[in-house]
Parts: sequence; C-alpha cells; structure tokens
Amino acid sequence: MESNPVLLESKSSPINLLNEMQQLRLLGHLCDVTVSVEYQGVRAEFPAHKAVLAATSKFFKEVFLNEKSADGPRSNVFLNEVQVADFASFLEFVYTARVEVEEDRVQRMLEIAEKLKCLDLSETCFQLKKQMLESVLLELQNFSESQNSEEESATHPSTAPAAEAEREPPDSPASRPGRGASPEGPAAKSKEKM
Repeated sequence: MESNPVLLESKSSPINLLNEMQQLRLLGHLCDVTVSVEYQGVRAEFPAHKAVLAATSKFFKEVFLNEKSADGPRSNVFLNEVQVADFASFLEFVYTARVEVEEDRVQRMLEIAEKLKCLDLSETCFQLKKQMLESVLLELQNFSESQNSEEESATHPSTAPAAEAEREPPDSPASRPGRGASPEGPAAKSKEKM
C-alpha cells in the first residue's frame, strides 16, 4: 500500500543559505570570481561566487555563460564607471536580500540594478522611491492645507462678533444702526444683566 506524498518545506532554509553564502564570501572561501570596479580613479576588488552573481544578475549570467572554453573560465570581471560603495551595497543585497543605504543613494542603486540587470534590487529601489515620493507628496499636501487654513482665518473675520450679533434681539436698538441706538446701549445692557 502506497502512502500519500507530503511536502517537506523549510521556511528558514533560504535565509540560512543566503547567510552562509554571505559568510563564505566575507571570508573569501570558495569564491571563484573577482569583480573589479573603478570609478574616477577609485578602484576595489570584490571576491564573489559566480553562481550567486549569475542567479541574481542577468548581466553576470550572460558574462559567465558566454565564456569561451578556449579562454578558460573567467576569474576576473571588470566594471568601469561603478562606484565602489554602490557595488559593495549591490553585493550585500544579492547575498542577503537587504541593504541599508542613504536616501540620496537610492537612485544610484536603481541605476546599478538596471546596469547589472538585477530585477530584485531594481524592484526594491523602485518601490522605495515610490514610497519616498508618496511621503513627500503627503507632506506637501499637509503643508498646503495648513497654509490654506491660515489664509482663510486671516481673510475671514472672527466668528465671535457674528455670534454676539445673533444673540441680540432683532428689534433691539443696537441691531438697528442709526435709528435710536444710544452710545450707552451695550453698556446699559450689561448693567441690566448684572
């Protein structure tokens, strides 16, 4: 009698795999490629794993899959016009699925994601830029609304005098300007109330 198949699935395995690959990269273990980047005279080299780069970047996948067998496997890749800090952040992202960058670098990270054809990083940057834009628009809207309410309160007279006029009976002398209104009208009324 055959039993039904069951699914064995680990929720932590992908994260554990990424963490272990990151540790191997940081220690320089099993790295089979060195990526050299240079920007305005600043140059750095980054050891990495071809499999990780090819799995996360179509650019690297094309480079590694199109290697000529006569040349042997490529162990160095040179990237010109890529800032060292940006490539370091790119590597951290592809090895950990997260990276912390300054807000003003998000656009550069999007550009490097597009250059290296890294869809995950590109989508992440795009979503973050969208959130940042929505936040700025919300702040502008709030600022605009507060400015409008300040202008309205400055241009419209206070509602307090109108409320006092409404409390006066319509046939009182104070409500009829010029006809029988005495200069002591309001003062006399306040005395009467006392």
